[in-house]
Amino acid sequence: MTLPRSLSRWTEWLRPTPQPLGIRGERYAARWLRRQGYKIVAGGRRSRFGEIDLIAVQGETLVFVEVKTRRQGTLADALSAVDQQKQQRIARTATAFLKQHHLLEYPARFDVIALVWPEATRYPQLQHVQSAFSPADRGQFFS
Repeated sequence: MTLPRSLSRWTEWLRPTPQPLGIRGERYAARWLRRQGYKIVAGGRRSRFGEIDLIAVQGETLVFVEVKTRRQGTLADALSAVDQQKQQRIARTATAFLKQHHLLEYPARFDVIALVWPEATRYPQLQHVQSAFSPADRGQFFS
């Protein structure tokens, strides 16, 4: 017996679709940060300047988190992907977020979480670097 054509479309819709690696990494990093006591307030924030993967709060500090996920290589390879140009884009996007939400007077920092997640493993290797970089122009948060 074969399923009616309309019903077979529904079964395709019900099948889980694999998540892109970057999204899996961001979700894993968000769960890990929550277990560490952070409160996640936003994810995937985009502006005309760029994107911030996760925005969290730890105590009184806003934490802008860049997540880099790789299938192979080392954690250092993933960390090195956050080069100076990427840091500047993240800082500009964070500044826009802080201005938009009237949060310029609060302390903020930039963290990087590197994940190496081979296909054959259930859990990735993770490295969290707090205060991984500071904005190139330190005064830009206060302009």
